[in-house]
Amino acid sequence: MRKPKIVILGAGYGGLLTTVRLQKSLGVSEADIVLVNKNPYHYETTWLHEASAGTMHHDRVRYDIKDVIDRHKVDFIQDSVVEVKTEQKVVVLENGEVSYDYLVLALGGEPETFGIQGLKEYAFSITNINSARQIREHIEYQFAQYGTDVEKKEERLTIVVGGAGFTGIEFLGELGNRMPELCKDYDIDFHKVKIICVEAAPMVLPGFDPELVKYAVSHLEKKGVEFRIGTAIKECTPNGIIVAKGENEVEEIKAGTVVWAAGVRGNSVIEKSGIEAMRGRVKVNPDLRVPGHDDMFIIGDCSLIINEEINRPYPPTAQIAMQQAELTAKNLTALVRNSEEGLGTFTPDIKGTVCSLGEDDAIGTVFGKKLVGTKASFMKKMIDNRALYMIGGPSLVVKKGKFNIL
Repeated sequence: MRKPKIVILGAGYGGLLTTVRLQKSLGVSEADIVLVNKNPYHYETTWLHEASAGTMHHDRVRYDIKDVIDRHKVDFIQDSVVEVKTEQKVVVLENGEVSYDYLVLALGGEPETFGIQGLKEYAFSITNINSARQIREHIEYQFAQYGTDVEKKEERLTIVVGGAGFTGIEFLGELGNRMPELCKDYDIDFHKVKIICVEAAPMVLPGFDPELVKYAVSHLEKKGVEFRIGTAIKECTPNGIIVAKGENEVEEIKAGTVVWAAGVRGNSVIEKSGIEAMRGRVKVNPDLRVPGHDDMFIIGDCSLIINEEINRPYPPTAQIAMQQAELTAKNLTALVRNSEEGLGTFTPDIKGTVCSLGEDDAIGTVFGKKLVGTKASFMKKMIDNRALYMIGGPSLVVKKGKFNIL
């Protein structure tokens, strides 16, 4: 009897944890497991803001996939996914094809620019290891160049961050910590540096507790961050951004660096594959399978789960992706063993949310309790360490974990 082949696309939080759980729950004789990922490493997406600001080296953010998978049970293919041919049950890769009996699509998200002119061309996005390294090096280049310019261009020292959501605020916290050190390195007066956060929504961190948001804004303002809330970016140019000012007025903000952190959509592979989606995200069934495709699971940034209490989608977080991964592995194990009635349904268990404001400060709500400062920062590092533990066990925590917690 032929073994079913399970193909997992993407080695982010969801895809890698699904792989690790499956290699434990299924025997070699029960199924072939194939993991496809563009890079030979996994990176902690929730740490990229640190690498982007230069407060953490980018190598700390990643670890090799081969260190956490069982190569006797999992066939790893390093390649990029182009398209899924659902009728033929084939995944088209840049350098070949792979067939499947069951597919887990966990490819992660892409920046959503909302059609704003010039963003793709002139703004940076915190999306992967290379983009994080590029942002850090670009900021350092601007500071170095400022020191050698005969005619000083003050805009070189201006950094605009588009978006006051989770990623934007965490990046701002790291920038606030990095700037004094950077100014010292390049002999620049700290007061010449401008860090401006531009957010179209009427508040910072929408959906977060207002008391905690007030703390975060106050903390970041003390580090030199200027907030422009309720201000929409109309265009990004080679010289900075243009924002709406009043009914018919616009204002130009000159900046040497623009970082866009205001939106995420699902992966474009979803649309290329003809799967019904909204901005690349698929409203999955309760068992995380795709409507009309009983052989396909979608988890992470590409899945759409509605929070019935507020009738809005849950935000695509690492916490939810990992919970989806655990259920997907259980459901696939049941399917392989011909026990479809044993399929579980997904209900997010939100234990808490913590937003970092730099190395030693954060805000959050954990088990219903509000935390700020070093206590919240401690909890943030524990959450980071837990994600490492779930995938790679104690050895990965020892190798990559965060321990300078107080």
